Amino acid sequence: MRMELEGFTVLSDDVSRLAAFYRDVLGLRTAVTEDHYVEFASGGTRFAICSKSLMADNTNGHHSYKEAHMGQAFELNFQCESPEAVRILYDVIVSKGAKPIAEPKSMDWGHTTGFFADPDGNIHSLFAVNP
Repeated sequence: MRMELEGFTVLSDDVSRLAAFYRDVLGLRTAVTEDHYVEFASGGTRFAICSKSLMADNTNGHHSYKEAHMGQAFELNFQCESPEAVRILYDVIVSKGAKPIAEPKSMDWGHTTGFFADPDGNIHSLFAVNP
């Protein structure tokens, strides 16, 4: 028997606000838009946002969907073509409403990396391999 990762779903109390960030700020294209669920088009793994309340309904009211979440829940890493592209895209994303966390800089592990947060506070990175 074998399993394959088909996708991942981010949970939020405000699906429309978070979906607007990924659509309008990061430029992801929506494939499905419903009141409590938004799915983005990708070339492979499905990425979606679902309301906590819908997941609570789907799981017989499981308490974990009703409790407030504190802190980082997940991180997305976006690879860019060059360190200069990282710097440019970082400035664009921040100008559109992403919260700046750490401006792009050359890291010890050989990447130029910058960090920003989405409206729910999840911190993501832009990076490029240094030449």
